[in-house]
Amino acid sequence: MYYFIGIKGSGMSSLARILYDLGYEVAGSDIDKYIFVEDGLRQRGIPIYSWNPNNIKDGYDVIIGNDFHRETNEEVAAALDNPNVKTHTYFGFLGEFMNKFISMGIAGTHGKTTTTGMAYHLFKEYKPTSVLIGDGTGFAVKDAHYFIFESDEYMDHFLSYYPDYAYINNIELDHVDYFKSQQDYDHSFEEYANHAKKAVVVWGDDKRLSKLHYNKPVYKFGLNDDNDIQARNVINSEKGLSFDVYIHNDLFGHFSLPLYGMHTLYNLLGVITLGYLEGMNASYIEERMSSFEGVKRRYTVQEIGNNIYVDDYAHHPTAIKYVLEETRIRYPHKKIVAVYQPDRFSRAKRFAKEFAEVMNLADYPFFVDFPENAHKEKGIDIDVTEITQYIPRANVIKEDLQGAQLLAEYDHVVYVFMSPKDIYKLKDLVIKAKGDKK
Repeated sequence: MYYFIGIKGSGMSSLARILYDLGYEVAGSDIDKYIFVEDGLRQRGIPIYSWNPNNIKDGYDVIIGNDFHRETNEEVAAALDNPNVKTHTYFGFLGEFMNKFISMGIAGTHGKTTTTGMAYHLFKEYKPTSVLIGDGTGFAVKDAHYFIFESDEYMDHFLSYYPDYAYINNIELDHVDYFKSQQDYDHSFEEYANHAKKAVVVWGDDKRLSKLHYNKPVYKFGLNDDNDIQARNVINSEKGLSFDVYIHNDLFGHFSLPLYGMHTLYNLLGVITLGYLEGMNASYIEERMSSFEGVKRRYTVQEIGNNIYVDDYAHHPTAIKYVLEETRIRYPHKKIVAVYQPDRFSRAKRFAKEFAEVMNLADYPFFVDFPENAHKEKGIDIDVTEITQYIPRANVIKEDLQGAQLLAEYDHVVYVFMSPKDIYKLKDLVIKAKGDKK
């Protein structure tokens, strides 16, 4: 029995699903509050229990979620104190698991969830492929050739991984509750890159990535002329992306795809690079990527009546900027109502001005205060006004019916809801308040 403490965590739920698909008995525990990632667990019949130290039985392999410790969780204490129980950290277990396959670890400050989904979509019909995505998605097939996984830098967890291909989208300081400087952050990514067994794949236009020291073969993708894989003749419009790909200055192929935004183009170029390195031709890659529909909570779109509703996980100023820029491209004739809820106090304090600047790109910016379950951080006691002081025209609303009714006054707009937390519940309240049907 594999027992997961914190099974509703995005990575934990993905790994639980993978082990279940491989034929193992799986169960776990977490808070009683509904979290969207549990849907995939319940569909498989994986039991989810409330916290109780009696859940831990002799003979279990217990996988402990990253945020759970002996001092704060009685199940962790019970597992660690039982000599007949094997315990593993999530990232430690995953580091061992991936050694059975040709593995691709997708890292970077922004876009790694979407890129992992893209790579899986590309490879799953090419050869048997298993995947772990940070949106709670996990699929496994027996005798898989590839394992594609999202590789998270938080607290240096990705330094437990030694993938065949170490892929990095970009580097921009984040997780400032752990990383104390840009230099520390860059150093961790450099160390991760050099864990690669075969090659490193990086966005060559990123100034920080270009300054790292690599001791493994490096393939750089981007728009600049010094990239190994280069996009030329790029068209980014409401009809999608069109571009040519050159590899070492030779034309590899032309791509015309129903996907949007320059950040998406960079993700695509990286995935095209992985496909090329594993022997795919351009026509196969274009055919596969033309049917990519995205991943959970990453620009998920609902069109209802006169309005568009977008749900996105964006939690960093640059990610918000990407979302709003994509929205302008996709829906050039609609105003944008942007709603953002911060999740980490340290991030909001460090980047308060930057959050205000990017939210100012919206026609109607709204903020929701930190949720009650936001992780308390020592020495930081702030609310959302830490951000809104720099954007006086913004409104602060609650995640309730009254807030939804205020938002519902707009029409013929694009609503963009952004947060790692469950801001999608406010979206549903707005739809209800407007009397629209899903």
